Amino acid sequence: METTPETNQSLKGVRPNIVQSIRAFRVHDLQEAAHAAGHHFLYANLATAQSKQDVLDLIAQQFTFPAHFGKNFDALYDCMTDPLHKSGPQPGFVVVLEQIPAHAKFDKEAREQLLDIFRDAADYWGDRKVPFRCFYSFL
Repeated sequence: METTPETNQSLKGVRPNIVQSIRAFRVHDLQEAAHAAGHHFLYANLATAQSKQDVLDLIAQQFTFPAHFGKNFDALYDCMTDPLHKSGPQPGFVVVLEQIPAHAKFDKEAREQLLDIFRDAADYWGDRKVPFRCFYSFL
């Protein structure tokens, strides 16, 4: 994958441990920037999700979580932190949650709970001096 100065700049202006709207960023550019920095890139498109369970299922599938993933918010936090920490030093993470559902079955409270998991993961990795950037968009 070829990187350009533009791609390497994609993460330069973004704090190392943050959860923010994807806004002007393009997924492909974030993926290239993660690759150029040697960071893990995790991507989930949640456009087909209708419920909290659907969201968790899609994240687990697209992030390739282990089969024993508990499919609840606590288990999501655990998968984003503990097993990775135990596997040795980590270079950093760029996470994209695209098209988080915004409807009655996955309401504002559920969306905030989901984003709080990633905020907590960003804090966790920040305490360990590991960059963790999460970008999201709503459907």
